[in-house]
Amino acid sequence: MDVDGGNPDWQRGVLTTCALAVLARGSAHGYAVAQQLQAAGIGPVKGGALYPVLNRLEQDGALTSAWQEGSGGPGRKVFTLTDAGRARLEALRRGWQPFAAAVADLLDPHDTSPPATAAAGRRAGGRTP
Repeated sequence: MDVDGGNPDWQRGVLTTCALAVLARGSAHGYAVAQQLQAAGIGPVKGGALYPVLNRLEQDGALTSAWQEGSGGPGRKVFTLTDAGRARLEALRRGWQPFAAAVADLLDPHDTSPPATAAAGRRAGGRTP
Protein backbone atom coordinates (compact mmCIF):
# COMPACT_ATOMS: atom_id res chain seq x y z
CA MET A 1 0.00 0.00 0.00
CA ASP A 2 1.46 3.31 -1.01
CA VAL A 3 0.65 6.09 1.45
CA ASP A 4 1.91 8.89 -0.79
CA GLY A 5 -0.26 11.86 0.06
CA GLY A 6 -1.54 10.06 3.16
CA ASN A 7 -1.22 11.15 6.75
CA PRO A 8 2.38 12.23 7.46
CA ASP A 9 1.87 11.37 11.15
CA TRP A 10 1.80 7.69 10.18
CA GLN A 11 5.16 7.96 8.45
CA ARG A 12 6.72 9.82 11.37
CA GLY A 13 5.36 7.22 13.77
CA VAL A 14 7.00 4.28 11.99
CA LEU A 15 10.09 5.92 10.50
CA THR A 16 12.50 4.62 13.15
CA THR A 17 11.16 1.07 12.85
CA CYS A 18 11.19 1.15 9.06
CA ALA A 19 14.72 2.60 8.90
CA LEU A 20 15.95 -0.23 11.14
CA ALA A 21 14.19 -2.76 8.90
CA VAL A 22 15.81 -1.32 5.76
CA LEU A 23 19.26 -1.35 7.37
CA ALA A 24 18.75 -4.95 8.53
CA ARG A 25 18.93 -5.80 4.80
CA GLY A 26 22.36 -4.21 4.51
CA SER A 27 24.37 -1.06 5.09
CA ALA A 28 23.22 2.03 3.21
CA HIS A 29 23.54 5.79 3.09
CA GLY A 30 20.58 7.95 4.03
CA TYR A 31 19.40 8.64 0.49
CA ALA A 32 19.36 4.91 -0.27
CA VAL A 33 17.33 4.30 2.90
CA ALA A 34 14.83 6.94 1.76
CA GLN A 35 14.64 5.35 -1.72
CA GLN A 36 14.00 1.90 -0.24
CA LEU A 37 11.28 3.27 2.03
CA GLN A 38 9.57 4.93 -0.92
CA ALA A 39 9.90 1.76 -3.03
CA ALA A 40 8.27 -0.19 -0.17
CA GLY A 41 5.26 2.15 -0.32
CA ILE A 42 5.98 4.22 2.79
CA GLY A 43 5.97 7.35 0.65
CA PRO A 44 8.64 9.95 -0.02
CA VAL A 45 10.74 10.56 3.08
CA LYS A 46 12.35 13.95 3.44
CA GLY A 47 15.92 14.18 4.64
CA GLY A 48 14.80 16.58 7.36
CA ALA A 49 12.78 13.72 8.86
CA LEU A 50 15.10 10.79 8.11
CA TYR A 51 18.55 12.09 9.07
CA PRO A 52 17.61 13.04 12.65
CA VAL A 53 16.19 9.51 13.07
CA LEU A 54 19.38 7.91 11.72
CA ASN A 55 21.57 10.15 13.90
CA ARG A 56 19.48 9.36 16.99
CA LEU A 57 19.72 5.62 16.27
CA GLU A 58 23.48 6.02 15.97
CA GLN A 59 23.67 7.90 19.28
CA ASP A 60 21.58 5.12 20.88
CA GLY A 61 24.03 2.48 19.63
CA ALA A 62 21.60 0.87 17.18
CA LEU A 63 23.69 1.99 14.18
CA THR A 64 27.28 2.75 13.35
CA SER A 65 28.40 4.95 10.49
CA ALA A 66 31.43 5.42 8.30
CA TRP A 67 32.25 7.86 5.53
CA GLN A 68 32.54 6.30 2.10
CA GLU A 69 34.31 8.04 -0.77
CA GLY A 70 31.99 9.13 -3.54
CA SER A 71 32.67 8.11 -7.12
CA GLY A 72 32.71 11.42 -8.94
CA GLY A 73 30.83 13.19 -6.16
CA PRO A 74 30.89 13.92 -2.47
CA GLY A 75 31.42 11.21 0.11
CA ARG A 76 28.50 9.64 1.91
CA LYS A 77 27.83 8.56 5.46
CA VAL A 78 26.96 4.85 5.36
CA PHE A 79 24.93 3.41 8.22
CA THR A 80 25.21 -0.17 9.49
CA LEU A 81 22.92 -1.93 11.95
CA THR A 82 24.63 -3.09 15.17
CA ASP A 83 23.75 -6.11 17.30
CA ALA A 84 21.87 -3.73 19.61
CA GLY A 85 20.00 -2.40 16.57
CA ARG A 86 19.07 -5.94 15.50
CA ALA A 87 17.78 -6.68 19.01
CA ARG A 88 15.75 -3.45 18.99
CA LEU A 89 14.29 -4.30 15.60
CA GLU A 90 13.37 -7.80 16.76
CA ALA A 91 11.55 -6.37 19.78
CA LEU A 92 9.70 -3.95 17.50
CA ARG A 93 8.76 -6.81 15.16
CA ARG A 94 7.33 -8.83 18.05
CA GLY A 95 5.20 -5.90 19.19
CA TRP A 96 4.03 -4.79 15.76
CA GLN A 97 1.13 -7.20 15.14
CA PRO A 98 -0.60 -6.59 18.49
CA PHE A 99 -0.14 -2.84 18.04
CA ALA A 100 -1.40 -2.85 14.44
CA ALA A 101 -4.41 -4.97 15.48
CA ALA A 102 -5.26 -2.54 18.28
CA VAL A 103 -5.12 0.42 15.88
CA ALA A 104 -7.23 -1.48 13.32
CA ASP A 105 -9.82 -2.20 16.01
CA LEU A 106 -9.96 1.47 16.98
CA LEU A 107 -10.32 2.56 13.36
CA ASP A 108 -13.04 0.02 12.53
CA PRO A 109 -16.09 2.18 11.71
CA HIS A 110 -18.42 -0.77 12.36
CA ASP A 111 -17.20 -1.42 15.91
CA THR A 112 -19.14 0.69 18.40
CA SER A 113 -18.21 -1.30 21.50
CA PRO A 114 -16.24 0.45 24.24
CA PRO A 115 -12.51 -0.17 24.47
CA ALA A 116 -11.63 -3.54 25.99
CA THR A 117 -10.05 -2.09 29.14
CA ALA A 118 -13.09 0.06 29.90
CA ALA A 119 -15.46 -2.85 29.35
CA ALA A 120 -13.33 -5.14 31.52
CA GLY A 121 -13.26 -2.56 34.30
CA ARG A 122 -17.06 -2.24 34.27
CA ARG A 123 -17.51 -6.04 34.33
CA ALA A 124 -15.21 -6.25 37.34
CA GLY A 125 -17.21 -3.54 39.12
CA GLY A 126 -14.43 -1.02 38.86
CA ARG A 127 -14.59 2.52 37.61
CA THR A 128 -13.05 3.60 34.36
CA PRO A 129 -11.55 7.02 33.76
